[in-house]
Formats: sequence, structure tokens, C-alpha cells
Amino acid sequence: MGPGRPRAFEIKQALEAAMEVFWQKGYEGASLSDLTEVMNINRSSFYSTFGSKEKLFQKVLELYLEEGPPHALVVALQESTAKEVVRKFLQASAEAATRPSYPPGCMTVIGAITCSDESSPVKLSLTEWRIQIEKELRVRLETAKKNGDLPEHTDPVALARYLATLSSGMSIQAVNGASREDLESVVAIAMSALSL
Repeated sequence: MGPGRPRAFEIKQALEAAMEVFWQKGYEGASLSDLTEVMNINRSSFYSTFGSKEKLFQKVLELYLEEGPPHALVVALQESTAKEVVRKFLQASAEAATRPSYPPGCMTVIGAITCSDESSPVKLSLTEWRIQIEKELRVRLETAKKNGDLPEHTDPVALARYLATLSSGMSIQAVNGASREDLESVVAIAMSALSL
């Protein structure tokens, strides 16, 4: 028996195309027609390849987190000092929200804002990722405090929540039209206010 018939489309290209639709319109705003049109496939191919819109979104989310802008947030946690972790985390948030080659904002923020009860599994996936990055940030800051790299009065839990809040807020501001320079000024004020 010979090899199976090759797919008429490239999976990764299809996922990248779908990512842009989900990013711009959110999970619920992205219709099946929007997705199949941009992915250049028919509904039959869509269902046989991805199973459902929710399963497609989960694959898109994996691609987004592994190769998209959020990857820089994780990399920022590896900086050698707490001050640089905070600076790089906020700068990565500003850059990720305003990349010219992507829609404005963060897909994990935009995608979850408009989810209804019927889409709670999607909302949960997006929320879990945001909670996870905040947790990783908190752990890194707790380590920094133990090592004397943060002032004694610093609360790593509150600081991680503050930084996660700024990151999500910058995403919303980017959707509102804020530029990279606008968000960099937010980073500068935060760094000055924190006095790390």
C-alpha cells in the first residue's frame, strides 16, 4: 500500500492564518467561515484535520505560546538580576503588543475577554497561561529576594501581580492604538516608580 494522499494545505501555515483571525476577533468572534476562508480549506477538510473550532484554537494557542510574542516573556525570567527581569518582562510585553507583523495586543488577553459560558474551556486555557506566567514571575522574584537581589520590604507576590497587570494593560492599550513608544514610556515610569 502506498503513502497516503498529501494534504492540500500546509498545517503550520493554516494554523498561522487561523491565529491571526483568533487574535483579531477573539475566540467567539472568529466564525468558521472566517477560519476556513483564511486557511484556504473547505469545512470537510477543516473537520477532518482539526475536529472542531475549539481543538483548532488549542493548536493555535500552542503555536502562539511556543513561537509567538509570549515566548519573550518567559525568556525575560532568565535575566541575572531582578531589575533586569522586571525591565525585560515589561519591554517584552510592550514589544509583543505592538509588533507590526501581528495584530495589536496579546491573543491570551484579547481571546479571553469576549468568551461566554459556552466557551469556558477556551477562556480557562487562556486564563491558565496568564496565571502560569505570573506564577513563574513570582517564583523568580521570590528567589531574587532570598538572594538579596530585591529590597527586604518587597512583596514578590504583589510585585508579580503588578507586573502581570501592567502587561495585560499594555495589551489593551495597544488595541486602543498605543504605539511601542507609548508603551515604552509606561515601562520607564514603572521602572522609576519601583526603584529596584
